[in-house]
Amino acid sequence: MLPDDPGELVRKDKNFKELGLDAEHFQTKSAVVNLLVEHPKLMQRPIIIRGKKAVIGRPSEKVEELL
Repeated sequence: MLPDDPGELVRKDKNFKELGLDAEHFQTKSAVVNLLVEHPKLMQRPIIIRGKKAVIGRPSEKVEELL
């Protein structure tokens, strides 16, 4: 439903860096799912769904495009 690469669901913030993670390792759906199951705080939020489309709600302009 999301037009972005699976890796876009992962927040590359302070927590990501403290865990010593490398964004290059989280580009496939399965790698992202496994990471987010283990570290749910790293998931980008909010995810906005409308019909059969979805966007990550950051920045807010993405939500406006969906609506």
